[in-house]
Amino acid sequence: MPHETVPSDTIYGPGTYVDETFLPAPQDACRIFEYLASSTPGFTTDRALWETIHFSGSEHPVIPGPIKAPLVSAALHAMCGVVAHEIVQDRDGTPAASQTVNVNTDHAAIWLGTVLAATLNVDGTRKDMSEVARSGELRSLFDRDFEGGFMSTPMRQRTTALYKTATPGVWYQLHGSLDAPPVLRALGIDPEYPAKTSHEAYKHIAQRIEQWTADELEMLNIKNGFCGSICFTPKGWSETLMGKRLASHPLVNYKRQTHAIPTPVVPWRQVEDGDDRRPLAGIKVVELVRIIAGPIIGSTLAAFGADVIRVNCSRLVDLNVLQLTLNAGKRTIDLDLTLESDRTRLRELLADADVFVQGFRPNAIARKGFGVNDLLEIAGHRGKGIVYVEENCYGPDGPYHERPGWQQIGDAASGSSYVMGRSLGYKDGTSVLPPLPISDMNTGLIGALGTLMALRDRARYGGSYRVASSLVKADVIALEPEVGLYSPAVVEKASEIFQWGHIGPEQFVTEILLVVMDGWKRVFPQYFGTGEESLLTSFESGEGPWVNMSILRPVVRLGDEGVSPRWLTPSVPNCFHDKGIQWL
Repeated sequence: MPHETVPSDTIYGPGTYVDETFLPAPQDACRIFEYLASSTPGFTTDRALWETIHFSGSEHPVIPGPIKAPLVSAALHAMCGVVAHEIVQDRDGTPAASQTVNVNTDHAAIWLGTVLAATLNVDGTRKDMSEVARSGELRSLFDRDFEGGFMSTPMRQRTTALYKTATPGVWYQLHGSLDAPPVLRALGIDPEYPAKTSHEAYKHIAQRIEQWTADELEMLNIKNGFCGSICFTPKGWSETLMGKRLASHPLVNYKRQTHAIPTPVVPWRQVEDGDDRRPLAGIKVVELVRIIAGPIIGSTLAAFGADVIRVNCSRLVDLNVLQLTLNAGKRTIDLDLTLESDRTRLRELLADADVFVQGFRPNAIARKGFGVNDLLEIAGHRGKGIVYVEENCYGPDGPYHERPGWQQIGDAASGSSYVMGRSLGYKDGTSVLPPLPISDMNTGLIGALGTLMALRDRARYGGSYRVASSLVKADVIALEPEVGLYSPAVVEKASEIFQWGHIGPEQFVTEILLVVMDGWKRVFPQYFGTGEESLLTSFESGEGPWVNMSILRPVVRLGDEGVSPRWLTPSVPNCFHDKGIQWL
């Protein structure tokens, strides 16, 4: 459908594009779907399948700022639905073009904040996750604390924040990377400085950071192997060598590994009466991941029917709150890959796995014997192809390929944080995190979409496949001229509707998420209730806070409820099941 964008250098900064005219969100999501579908290698070009998609939802944007991340997300969910119907067609003969794919754009937006879109049973009382997070009760809900006090003081909390540098007009995303003290010490800052409040800690760190140029901070982090990124403008990022290398890859980056030992077609499991009819029923997935992006890949595949076993190491820090929503439909075990016995156990699980999802740096995981070529060799010897899925910050190659990164790094590098700062009225380079863990969530969704396409192709043509999903790429797509940014007038209209609270450069992602969740619950109470319009799905089983828990249901709804994505089991904590766990 016709839609034009124009350069908006004076509004949102160099390399940005703003809509000439406003399109209601469902129509805009349809347009963005067509752009993504037509530019994704391997996605069907059959427009009869495209026409099975129906978008609904509010007309206006439902998150702060001009970035259309919810609509990108809605389009990606719709693409997953189309591939799911292709799989069902190949398996059962049900024509994909006769089915429907339904996506609510409001739901797609709230899905980006899914980690706080839940209700819990706390001491017999129903409480929403926002209330629990604010009250400080969260930690007490877990038998095992995976956080290890990584944000236990104001100084540790504000190590991950955006700071002004000595370079005029340039800010920097500092990141504690779950272990703030070494980062602070490298900067000449005492981690034990007795800041009483987060504001005081931010001010203290800011005074030190402002003495460093952006390039000096970058080199300091590279030297020490720390996370961090200059807050580029979109144009600035696109002109870097890393930006150019990343731009050479498609958003949904999956490829058959033609150099691997040839393996035959793997037919879909035949469905009998009473069987699970979801598209990925019978598919076995091992995920070795942390935090958000990687677990989203597994939870999405689990919703489509896969048997997902999540592997964690209880020595490694993770966020407690994420387990409550991102482990839905999974089983979880504790393996320490520094131990040969546990590496052997992981190889046993992988011996019959269809998919391996890993979220660690490529060389780090290869040194343990689980790199892409290691898994391709296993697949070749067993005679059944595998789908190797990796999510990282910067993509599958390039000069930053090995650098560590989190959601905030993707936001800073891509230009998203700079754009958000401009949208909030800053003209001096002040950068602010986009609302919600957008790059994390969409990176996971992109990885899941690539996996669905790879599994479809494995059943059609045989072979093994590699899927690569990048945090920066997930951000960059929403800044492309073909997607466009909302005009300031449209952004202001949304602000009037939702009455967003304060959002600033000092805030951690969960603090901003709480602000956005407050606005949603004021405007969309029906989505979080128990009525017909509720977007929640409930589980009566479980243990502890998982009993009678409600979480956000999958976004995409397929016309046939029997194949529509859903979780059959509630979330469980990380490292919950015995190491002897077997495939279902």
